[in-house]
Amino acid sequence: MDTMSVTVAPAQSTSVAGARDSTRDFLAGLSYPIPAEAADTVLLVVSELVTNALRHGGGTCTLDLTAHPDTIEVAVHDSSPQAPRMRTPDLNGKTGGFGWPMVNHLARTTSITPRPSGGKTVRALLPR
Repeated sequence: MDTMSVTVAPAQSTSVAGARDSTRDFLAGLSYPIPAEAADTVLLVVSELVTNALRHGGGTCTLDLTAHPDTIEVAVHDSSPQAPRMRTPDLNGKTGGFGWPMVNHLARTTSITPRPSGGKTVRALLPR
């Protein structure tokens, strides 16, 4: 299996769509492709983590994608030290609350790590 890594800076396009496009390109470039359902899961997690970083993490972020033999690692770095938190989802559709529980459900593991320069990195390890 291949190990491949790429850093994507959504701040260049300032969009979640740009992060998804870069993720599709990354997944398409793997020596050993992943099944469509796994690719959709990676795209969903990238969308959620980048959206949260742009919305709550200062408006810019960096996305790192790494393909390991059995997993795809999604890491999003932003400038806010505030960690994502579980909260009761808003069923009226105004304040969200669905994303972080969904990411934790889809991922094998998640972690939040403070960055020495400030901010944090949110990681999700997804089955390949």
